[in-house]
Amino acid sequence: MKLHLVLAAATAFASVSFAAVTADAAEPVVAKLRDAVPAKTKVIAGGAVFICEGADCVAAAPASRTIATASCKELAKSVGPVASFGDARKQLADDKLAACNTVATPATMVAGR
Repeated sequence: MKLHLVLAAATAFASVSFAAVTADAAEPVVAKLRDAVPAKTKVIAGGAVFICEGADCVAAAPASRTIATASCKELAKSVGPVASFGDARKQLADDKLAACNTVATPATMVAGR
């Protein structure tokens, strides 16, 4: 009987822990662009789909690798320079944003797409 209680408690703990991890994974990643995109745009970067409107690009279902310099570069190549990149808990540092923007498409090129 005690074994059943221990197993039940362990299962409940594991379920709660998994739910917390799943909830964390759902935090949207937002990129603020230096210049607004001329039209609604979808970009795949870092294993996530970013929907860009105006000066905001949002990945509602990011992957574990979405908040990274490489992901920021993928986005910047398509929509131009990025002013900030991250979620509510983690943002790319200024030096990583500078590295990201070295590959950014000029705003005039984005407007022509």
